[in-house]
Amino acid sequence: MKPFRSLRWRLLALIELVVLVVMVALALILSATVRRTYLAHLEERLTVEARFIGDALTTTMASGPPDEFLDAEAHRYATLLDARITLIGPDGTVWWESHEDRTRMENHLDRPEVQQALAEGRGTSIRFSHTVGYEIMYVAVPVEADGRVVGIARVALPLQQVQANVARLQRRVGLVTAIFVGLIGLLAFFRMAPTVRAIQDLSDALGRLTAGDLDARVLPRTDDELGDLGRAYNQMADRLRETILALQEEQARLSGLLERMTDGVLITDGEGRVSLINPAAARMLGISPEEAMSRSFVQVVWDHRLVELWEECRERGQEGVGLIEMGPRRPVVFHAVVTPLEGEEGTVMVLLQDLTRVRELETVRRDFVANVSHELRTPLATLKALAETLREGALEDPQAARRFLGQMEGELDRLDRIVGELLELARIETGRMSLQMAQVAVAEVVMPPVEELRPLAERAGLTLTVHLAPDLPHILVDVDGMRRAVANLVHNAIQFTPSGEVTVRAERMDDEVVISVRDTGVGIAPEDLPRIFERFYKARGSRSSGAGLGLAIAKHIVLAHGGRIWAESTEGQGSTFYVALPVGE
Repeated sequence: MKPFRSLRWRLLALIELVVLVVMVALALILSATVRRTYLAHLEERLTVEARFIGDALTTTMASGPPDEFLDAEAHRYATLLDARITLIGPDGTVWWESHEDRTRMENHLDRPEVQQALAEGRGTSIRFSHTVGYEIMYVAVPVEADGRVVGIARVALPLQQVQANVARLQRRVGLVTAIFVGLIGLLAFFRMAPTVRAIQDLSDALGRLTAGDLDARVLPRTDDELGDLGRAYNQMADRLRETILALQEEQARLSGLLERMTDGVLITDGEGRVSLINPAAARMLGISPEEAMSRSFVQVVWDHRLVELWEECRERGQEGVGLIEMGPRRPVVFHAVVTPLEGEEGTVMVLLQDLTRVRELETVRRDFVANVSHELRTPLATLKALAETLREGALEDPQAARRFLGQMEGELDRLDRIVGELLELARIETGRMSLQMAQVAVAEVVMPPVEELRPLAERAGLTLTVHLAPDLPHILVDVDGMRRAVANLVHNAIQFTPSGEVTVRAERMDDEVVISVRDTGVGIAPEDLPRIFERFYKARGSRSSGAGLGLAIAKHIVLAHGGRIWAESTEGQGSTFYVALPVGE
């Protein structure tokens, strides 16, 4: 730290400067006072001497211009008093001069001290003498005889001694000032140490607190105002820490709530820029939270209906609600609520509720009702037609009656199978299916349903083959449930394969056993492939007489075992269904 950036050095310099100025001022005042005192004493002395000379030479000077006696007397007094003596006539002519040739001296009537002496009875003047090269004090008094001025006696002394005395005094005062300033500086330096340390501690604590250290505190060193300030700072820091921690906890709860919300929350400021967005909103809008922050709402949303709803809310200051559908191929449906917030004008909160799944479930519900109605209507219509035929006379023909009864039994079996599959699917989806888990060989799961369906494949003219990899590990499954899943996959392959073969394989891949059912049938269109495991869903152009529940049942059984199920297909070349089950431990 540079010295004069320190508070201690700045205070010390200020104190030293003040002391120095005061001492210099005192020195100047003292010097001026001493000089005035010396000059006053000198003036009194010279006045006395001038009056003494005037009184002694009154008779001589009254006789007229100087003569030899006057010269001798004046010289004697100049030697006696050790001063410069000048005797001046009433007209200003120099009658005698102790230090100069009077005959070469000019008239002295206009001298200030002479004029003052004639006017006031005494005249004093200090001026620089170019003749001798230093200042001289002149004191003049009039010499009177018989009530008239017969001359002027002037005594003068150089001020060298006075100046020397004043200079000596100034040197002593300067030395005393230097010593005094030094002592004051040392005393102030050590006396300020606790104060400066207290201020420095407070400054350091404030710096740490500003930098985010909420535990920054100071130890009060004194019991004065600085100590009170330190204690007040500690109280402020404690309250600030409590407030910040409470705000952080509240913010953490709010952030956690926003992050876990399935509904999207987005807030824009008065300038229309995004100031907050939670992950759900970013996911719905197809943008990362980092990219969305500080960008305009229009750049983030890119949907004119939602933008219009937002702008209307900002202009009117009223809540707006709308149903927004975005996306051309697979629409995403949002229930948007746009609400103005208190505080900064133009601040708006946008709440997005994803209704896509609700819309899909609604669609599935409608499809389910339609499919169930369709699947049940066909056998019921057939049963009704057969019953009417029997009632109208077919009972009289035993052979026709037996044939119609056989058809009725077939339709009843179909109804029983549809109802059974619906009940099984409902039991699986609601979690009421109990799994009897056991470690079994893969062959025990695959071979029974294959052998059961082999006659059906042979009647359809298909070749049904099984390839099980050697040394397959055991799998932990519910045997009946997994056999039902495999049977549904094999039955589906037979049903959609007009000619060719159906191949069932089982092999180990990492920590899973993968069972695949491959056919050489009609295949599945790419747009139908994502939905084939939905209940009652049938690919376009399908002529299957099934209810469309087999693959849905197989999917739920596999998922209940913690496995995976998927399909791959090339339209016109066949399909392959895969079931991956974890290896049993």
